[in-house]
Amino acid sequence: MNTHKVTFAALAAMAAALSVAMLVSSIAAPVQAKIQSADVSCTNGGGNQPGGQQPSCTGGGLTQESENQNPAGAAPPGQNP
Repeated sequence: MNTHKVTFAALAAMAAALSVAMLVSSIAAPVQAKIQSADVSCTNGGGNQPGGQQPSCTGGGLTQESENQNPAGAAPPGQNP
């Protein structure tokens, strides 16, 4: 058997497998890296944090503070007001 044909066939198969792997990873990556809003603290009318209520507010007269976070829990630059 001709070694050039075998080499070409092996390289073509590897290139096709690599192309499929790159396509799958490029489709899956944006789903995993979604930035979502997360509750970070709760404040009352005086600007203080009521005890036992963090991070989500329960009860009247309270303001929910939140920020955008990536899956690692960090706030990405330029994403928060």
